[in-house]
Amino acid sequence: MGNEEMVPLAHRVPDLGALELLLAVARVGSLSGAARGLGITQPAASSRIRAMETRLGVALVDRSPRGSTLTAEGALVTDWARRVVEAAEAFDVGAQALRGRRDSRLRVAASMTIAEYLLPGWLIALRGQRPGTAVSLHAGNSALVAELVLAHEADLGFVEGLSVPEGLDSVVIAQDRLVVAVAPGHPWARRSRGVEAAEVAATPLILRERGSGTRQVLDAALAASGGLAQPLLELASTTAVKSAALSGAGPCVLSELAVGDELGSRRLVEVPVAGTGLARALRAVWPTGARPAGPARDLLSLTRRPA
Repeated sequence: MGNEEMVPLAHRVPDLGALELLLAVARVGSLSGAARGLGITQPAASSRIRAMETRLGVALVDRSPRGSTLTAEGALVTDWARRVVEAAEAFDVGAQALRGRRDSRLRVAASMTIAEYLLPGWLIALRGQRPGTAVSLHAGNSALVAELVLAHEADLGFVEGLSVPEGLDSVVIAQDRLVVAVAPGHPWARRSRGVEAAEVAATPLILRERGSGTRQVLDAALAASGGLAQPLLELASTTAVKSAALSGAGPCVLSELAVGDELGSRRLVEVPVAGTGLARALRAVWPTGARPAGPARDLLSLTRRPA
């Protein structure tokens, strides 16, 4: 293999800007005119032509008071340059088409709590920035969200568990807290000092299903207290859990985002829990190494702005 073959092509071939300059010189017959047309100074244009001649090892332009003309070698290089520039223009058109296709839609997957209580505001703001982007939302538990993102069936995901599955990158977008809540007639509602973690663990609760971020955080928080008792009810949506608690069926555990209105109106009562923490992080996730771009990047930026 020769030495030239070992040198990267980018080090042997003039850059696109230099080739465009040479084409402009051929078109207008003047180095100064070519420089004006490309928005650069004449000294910069002269320097670029000299560097190209040095790289190629041939003279390309004859300069005289009457203007600039191409040498025989310059005319040949110009013909090659035209084909390179045309190929670059075709590349650019194709890249714009790809960006347009990407920017025309956004597929979002989100855990129930985030989908119901945070995403609507973010998506309204995104629509103001990108009115032409069609957004689809798949709401499910955090495990399902991770599966959709890993399978490239969602461009951006939002989860609320303790950890992020392998193969996903993430960033914390908000902090949340789980709340133990009961209907006003429940005995726990009259306990001014709340309940111990061990009592919560031993009590049948109204819970989200396994795979949800809420359940994952609660399981971890009460592991040291013996783990959760058999659930009173195990339901697949935040709304269903809340409705069961409102009916007086028993205590529930949900995000404070989900029960804020009910706590404010005293339709549910928060029960303080001693001996454990119920805080958690809410995260945006995407495939490892594939940083969000286009509408997904803009939505991610919106989630990190102060409310």
